[in-house]
Amino acid sequence: MKSSYLTRPFYYLWTTQTAANAADVLYIMALTVMVLDRTNSLVSAALLPLMRSGAQMLSSLVAPLLIQRFQLSRLLLLSQTGQFLLFICLALYLQLNGDSSSLMLVFSLIFVMSFLDGWTTPARNALIPRLVTHEQGLLKANGLMSVSDQVVQFAGWGLSGVIVAWIGSSPTLMVTAIIYGLAAAFTIGVQEPNHADTVAKSKLQKSAGITAETGTNRWQTLTEGWKMIWQTPRLRVLTFMDMIDMLGGSIWVGAFTLAFVQVALGQGEEWWGFINAAYFAGTIGGGLLVLALAKVIGRRYFGVMMLGMAGYGVLTAIYAINSQPLAALILVMLMGPFAELAMINRRTLIQSSVAAPMLPKVLSAQASMMHLVFCISLLGMAWLAEYIGIVNLYLFAAALTILAIVAGVLNYRAFQEKTFLRQTVK
Repeated sequence: MKSSYLTRPFYYLWTTQTAANAADVLYIMALTVMVLDRTNSLVSAALLPLMRSGAQMLSSLVAPLLIQRFQLSRLLLLSQTGQFLLFICLALYLQLNGDSSSLMLVFSLIFVMSFLDGWTTPARNALIPRLVTHEQGLLKANGLMSVSDQVVQFAGWGLSGVIVAWIGSSPTLMVTAIIYGLAAAFTIGVQEPNHADTVAKSKLQKSAGITAETGTNRWQTLTEGWKMIWQTPRLRVLTFMDMIDMLGGSIWVGAFTLAFVQVALGQGEEWWGFINAAYFAGTIGGGLLVLALAKVIGRRYFGVMMLGMAGYGVLTAIYAINSQPLAALILVMLMGPFAELAMINRRTLIQSSVAAPMLPKVLSAQASMMHLVFCISLLGMAWLAEYIGIVNLYLFAAALTILAIVAGVLNYRAFQEKTFLRQTVK
């Protein structure tokens, strides 16, 4: 019996995504420092993440048209290669022009790069089920991806600040270009099984009662994923839970955690760093826990997801009313594993609930919604914090998690296998 269900193409995918994420963190830090030095304006620096999120949202909206035309592995290669070439242009332009470079041109290049990056996550998450040889490997693959994402976030932001301070913004961009090049090179090894699309597509068409000759226009292609989410109770509930996660999860953005540390804990900026480090350490531990418990979890994705959400919600509420710094560190470290149990099992549920040809379209629709919710959440939570206070903001986030749990409980039948099969055959 195989000890692992993860294939060589999956490890190529894992490597290229880890390298690309590390490059993203490096260049965002370098460009943020450069913009702040040039403009002395926090507003100008804040445009960077907002522009990235906006471009990725637009990209996710049009991604189904590209998914219809290209294989996912080729689409990923196109995205990574395009970002690499654009970043080379950006790095060389800044190296040659220095302080006289146009920020408008810099932001334009970032927008195009972010647009190319917008279909990377849906393509990656849709590829994962095709690159594992057994359903049990799907949970392991998602856990491994999550661990690497969290490690890059945890180590990347700290190390990138040191690198930028040590060698400067422009040299950091050149290092980033090399990492992007490696990401593009490893993408070549991401090869899908030749029969995957054909077999899955024929099954989907047969269950839907259409023939291979039936075509769809562009509008139908763009809306297929949205319609499937709306018409499938399980996907509808899971998407709602994802949106709740994004709404409540914005409380861990730097400005909110810093305000909580200062107001509720009565500590300085150094404790802000400790809280962030503890939370990321907990999420890394959570990803490793999923890997270790993959056999125990089995197909109990729904139950484990609900357990993770319940634990996260309770700990968030306790964290909100706590005023002891050391206890706060312990609480956020404990939150991480619960948050990862919920997120990884929810992602696995989505991947195992949609036929392969439809999965990237569903994930693209979800991604565009998540980017929009994130932008709205940042503005809404900032206003709410002013109105109800930072402590009540964290209690509100805990209440949102409870709302998502209630939605899951009320729709429990949608997660029963027999019920779901009847719904998908209709």
